[in-house]
Amino acid sequence: MKVIKRDGTIVDFDRSKIVLALRKANQAVEEDQRVSDEQIEQIVSHIENKHRQRYLVEDIQDIVEKKLMELEKFDLAKAYIIYRYTRALVRKANTTDESILSLIRNSNKDVMEENSNKNAVMAATQRDLIAGEVSKDITKRLLLPENISKAHEEGILHFHDADYFIQPIFNCCLINIGDMLDNGTVMNGKLIESPKSFQVACTIMTQIIASVASSQYGGQSVDIRHLGKYLRYTKEKFRKKIIEASHGELSDDMVEQLTMERLNDELRSGVQTIQYQINTLMTTNGQSPFVTIFMYLEDGDEYIEENAMIIEEILRQRLEGIKNEVGVYVTPAFPKLIYVLDENNCLKGGKYDYITELAVKCSAKRLYPDYISAKKMRENYAGNVFSCMGCRSFLSPWKDENGNYKFEGRFNQGVVSINLPQIGILAKGDEKVFWELLDERLQICYEALMCRHNALKGVRSDTSPVHWQYGAIARLKKGETIDPLLENGYSTLSLGYIGLYEVTKLMKGVSHTDPKGTEFALRVMKHLRSATDQWKKDTGLGFALYGTPAESLCYRFARIDKERFGSIPDVTDKGYYTNSYHVDVREHIDAFSKFTFESQFQDISSGGAISYVEIPNMRHNLTALEDVVRFIYDNIQYAEFNTKSDYCQVCGFDGEIIINDDNEWECPNCGNKDHDKMNVTRRTCGYLGENFWNVGKTKEIKARVLHL
Repeated sequence: MKVIKRDGTIVDFDRSKIVLALRKANQAVEEDQRVSDEQIEQIVSHIENKHRQRYLVEDIQDIVEKKLMELEKFDLAKAYIIYRYTRALVRKANTTDESILSLIRNSNKDVMEENSNKNAVMAATQRDLIAGEVSKDITKRLLLPENISKAHEEGILHFHDADYFIQPIFNCCLINIGDMLDNGTVMNGKLIESPKSFQVACTIMTQIIASVASSQYGGQSVDIRHLGKYLRYTKEKFRKKIIEASHGELSDDMVEQLTMERLNDELRSGVQTIQYQINTLMTTNGQSPFVTIFMYLEDGDEYIEENAMIIEEILRQRLEGIKNEVGVYVTPAFPKLIYVLDENNCLKGGKYDYITELAVKCSAKRLYPDYISAKKMRENYAGNVFSCMGCRSFLSPWKDENGNYKFEGRFNQGVVSINLPQIGILAKGDEKVFWELLDERLQICYEALMCRHNALKGVRSDTSPVHWQYGAIARLKKGETIDPLLENGYSTLSLGYIGLYEVTKLMKGVSHTDPKGTEFALRVMKHLRSATDQWKKDTGLGFALYGTPAESLCYRFARIDKERFGSIPDVTDKGYYTNSYHVDVREHIDAFSKFTFESQFQDISSGGAISYVEIPNMRHNLTALEDVVRFIYDNIQYAEFNTKSDYCQVCGFDGEIIINDDNEWECPNCGNKDHDKMNVTRRTCGYLGENFWNVGKTKEIKARVLHL
């Protein structure tokens, strides 16, 4: 027997829900008006004995009310009817007026500061944010089951991206850029044929990125290796033209020299096209495309030499930066860069070490690229090396009908994160209570993730042709549903987690870096992983455990728990929880020890994870950075650098931004006081992300915080 819920999803009939509802209703009336367990059983059996294939949830509630009246439990029936009516009013009530008006007044800080990539005062961005508020309201009242909405509000879990849940779109993906370039695509009803030159390929790639970004939320990743063949096409075209123009009178060396001069010009122009297009294009949600470029020099790649040239040029242009409105070179937010370390470039005498040395310089000045160890990734992903999606979550290995691994053209259906510290607070050190609570809440997380999955079932390819019909994900026919791409592990559903450090402190009294704490933390992680593995086995869906880099969620969970449980030393009193498995920022630990410790948790996070270390004065410490890069290759799958160095975007000053007598940030070199034109390291908790501002401890100061 099936039940059709209010949001249209179909679930198995669950008698326990009726039993639980009636037992709760019993508590609201006098004892003589209550129904006995035997009578409850009779009501449920009456519904079951009708042998209907499907019920509307409202029909079931009507039957329950009728049976209560027949039993002359009028007060109980009244309480039940009032409860239904109240819930209906709540579902229908409009709760968005104030949040939308506050957006227009630029006073809705929670929404304005949630995404540092969006300028919330721009009209185009506000349209998206207003739509997001409406989506969150409808999601909360109508689309999500009440227990999941309640769990989200209470900080039990976080239902990510509720501002997009109303639409039939998904989270992150790996764009199948190779297929779209090689076989052509269609955008806005116009045929885009396979390019014949490198610069055109770069232009088409950025147009694809913008089109894809406009029809999903989250980020996208593209593998730059697919451009290598087009650089070779261009080189061969230039060589042919030079030979023809010279009537064969030039020597081979001169032909090669002239060819390379023209090719290098084309290379610079093409890479510049990528950088400027991505940073100037605006998607329909009011921001630049959240895109990551994956740079991998794979031995055996036919176009490895061309790809080495492309990667080197990307790094050179990122190192230089991009001019802001006053003409000062600054670090662009996008594209994000991931550089793969392998035997041929891990600074151990490899052929492409010179490119890695350039990458290190780029990291020192621009904080990118991030680094992936091909060695460690092969250990964790069945010998494969591939990019994470834009949200930094990883796909699980998947083979097509021919037995070939496939990663590009796959995606993430959505993310739900669990609040681990809250479970520790409630358990009060009792492990039996802890594990019971953890399992209860994991079940709610599972149900929430299934809401993500069910929301995409039945979606037709016409909703986003660039994704489903023209190659970004698939080449389905018009009107065809995307259902096969949701199942059998082709796409993922990610369970995130926050606060492994804090829950260990609550349960064991020590950090998870302490051996006693490590043992407990690993048990927690393995339990989370086991849950996702079991869900995957039971459903065939691609559930995975995700070490999410959700910085803003670290603050949301901590804020909710502090309001509910008060200030708990080293837990809620900090104002933030540590991200996933990370070492708390206040622990004194060197980069090598931190990566070694955190790598064991990355191995368990099947859906991806990233670790970072903070290295002071990176621009003047390249030797140390190179040592860390070598260490990354041998010890951890995915890592990035942060630094404690302020930076003025107006004059390029690379030193400490001061707090002046008026409690304002001020560049000591040029006097700039505009927060939007300076990067200031966060000195209160040590967190160092991107596009953030410090809230000073030395003096009381109000500063704009973009990444909380």
